[in-house]
Amino acid sequence: MLTIYGATVVTLMMVFYALESRSPWFTLAFAASCLGSASYGFLAGTWPFGVVETVWSLIACRKWYILRHRS
Repeated sequence: MLTIYGATVVTLMMVFYALESRSPWFTLAFAASCLGSASYGFLAGTWPFGVVETVWSLIACRKWYILRHRS
């Protein structure tokens, strides 16, 4: 089940990343999927992966915040 969860959140990350230019909401969805991927990393025992994905989520949240306040 953990592998299926990991594959799902990583797939969602790729989809939302590809759609980011269409709407700031896809950027927020990318940030959320990064958090899902981070949780997978921590659950799988690969904490460096979890830390990196958490950082990516913070970067994406900041990007979403900036995009939302420009429009």
